[in-house]
Amino acid sequence: LFELVNYYKNWYALTDNAIVETLCKSIKQMRLNKNISQEELSEKSGVNRITISRMETGKAINLMTLIQLLRALEKLELLNYLNEEPEISPMMVMEAQKKLRKKASPTTRNSDPNEYKL
Repeated sequence: LFELVNYYKNWYALTDNAIVETLCKSIKQMRLNKNISQEELSEKSGVNRITISRMETGKAINLMTLIQLLRALEKLELLNYLNEEPEISPMMVMEAQKKLRKKASPTTRNSDPNEYKL
């Protein structure tokens, strides 16, 4: 039976170890959904098969390994959720708009009047 009810987890209610275990299970499920063996994922990602096996049992992996696995599983778009852009307040937008140029400045001519004569 699928855990559809638990699809959106309360991450704050989980311990750090439970979060690691949940993420590891998710990566394993991504692999299974693509019908890829651990050995095939190892070859595609460059990550040792034993590391993949240990990760799938809930052992923590480093960030580089996670990226390699997500790339091999064609799931790098999941990182978009971690890419937070700075927030700009409305006051900062107004200040920036005040500083924008409203019109072009006149060009100044060179002081040598003979420069453009033929």
